[in-house]
Amino acid sequence: MALGAVFHGFFNRISFLTPWLIFAMLLVTYCRISAREVRFTRFHWGLLTLQLGGGVLLYLLLAPVNGVLAQGVFMCSFIPTAMAATTIGGMLGADVATMASFCLLSNMGVAVAAPVLFALIGAHPEYSFLRSLTLILWRVVPLLILPFVCAVALDRFLPRWHEAVRRRQIVSFWLWAVSLTIVMGRTVEFLVHQPRAHYGMEIAMALLALVVCLTQFAVGRTVGRRYGDTVAGGQSLGQKNTVLAIWMAQTWLDPLASVAPAAYVVWQNIVNSIQLWRYKGAGKV
Repeated sequence: MALGAVFHGFFNRISFLTPWLIFAMLLVTYCRISAREVRFTRFHWGLLTLQLGGGVLLYLLLAPVNGVLAQGVFMCSFIPTAMAATTIGGMLGADVATMASFCLLSNMGVAVAAPVLFALIGAHPEYSFLRSLTLILWRVVPLLILPFVCAVALDRFLPRWHEAVRRRQIVSFWLWAVSLTIVMGRTVEFLVHQPRAHYGMEIAMALLALVVCLTQFAVGRTVGRRYGDTVAGGQSLGQKNTVLAIWMAQTWLDPLASVAPAAYVVWQNIVNSIQLWRYKGAGKV
């Protein structure tokens, strides 16, 4: 994050790489998931409803106050679960298979809902709804769905390649790190060259992102407790694919809205750090 902020000019110039990096990151991570182990339960559908419905509700509540603020907070809830959540969840004692299934469902849900919602609330009034929908479908759906299709195809037709990718999951971390650096650079570049200062708005988005972050972890844990896996619920609902969120906000919404998911990066990592510290100290979170 610091690297992207300091060298924002350079990373802004290579921001066109972001969707390709996200695609590769999802492909590597999906190779860790066996399609035969994916099972969707009431637990998963309930979390998906909270994820998508919560984002829409937050937007409707905040849109009368400020449209850009509403877009930013909307992204903090709507965006899918980070695949890294399975790693953190596993370290905290969650059922990894349960979380992996929800990560897949979460991404598929966003792939279906994002084109319609972005076309309705996006910051491109010069486009008709149909044109906006077509453009977003063309870029979002392949980005989120094709990596899973490719992973399944590798498993079916090139199992040795699939196994090689599955064993090198550290690659997804470095792809995530590079992607985060680039999107942070693009965010800072926009903030530095914004036509007029929006410091009050940016602070409000950062604070609301904190509220949404804590609420999602808490609600997810509450739901997870009902289904026997508190940690899986909290991580599934609280830990977001913020790289994807920032890129989507910068591409389809008002670029200023990307400040909220950028702040969410900080908040969710603080929450996870505290949870890991408590787990190592007391054996539970």
